[in-house]
Amino acid sequence: NTALANLLRCFTCDRLCGGCTAPARPARQGVVLQPVTPSCDPGPAPACLPAKTFRSYLPRCHRTYSCVHCRAHLAKHDELISKSFQGSHGRAYLFNSVVNVGCGPAEQRLLLTGLHSVADIFCESCKTTLGWKYEQAFETSQKYKEGKYIIEMSHMVKDNGWD
Repeated sequence: NTALANLLRCFTCDRLCGGCTAPARPARQGVVLQPVTPSCDPGPAPACLPAKTFRSYLPRCHRTYSCVHCRAHLAKHDELISKSFQGSHGRAYLFNSVVNVGCGPAEQRLLLTGLHSVADIFCESCKTTLGWKYEQAFETSQKYKEGKYIIEMSHMVKDNGWD
């Protein structure tokens, strides 16, 4: 239990964290855990660890896309290339780069636009398959897709600053 509690400690104030306003970094002699009352507001990024830990967090000031299942950040709106793509299960977006995403092995698939080498991508947090990464395009007109990511709309939610 103390090992788990130490993981939940705020790096700034060295107390069990549910949100903090910092000051108070007592010397660590014994392991005495002091719960704090949450006081971080949702505005600027808090100085303490968030409730869920993902590999990457996108800036709060940007419009972002997150996993609909676990809310892990996936991409900034600035990385969106096109909304006119078709995934395996409906509409999908093409992104230049993504975060918190793992890649499966590449395989050749005959898609609507021709033969491509693609690798399925999944959310690192909840392991849901989100879409795929274009590893290689065999037709010259499709080369722009190489290294880009397709995420199906059914697996995304818009976060931060959308009206």
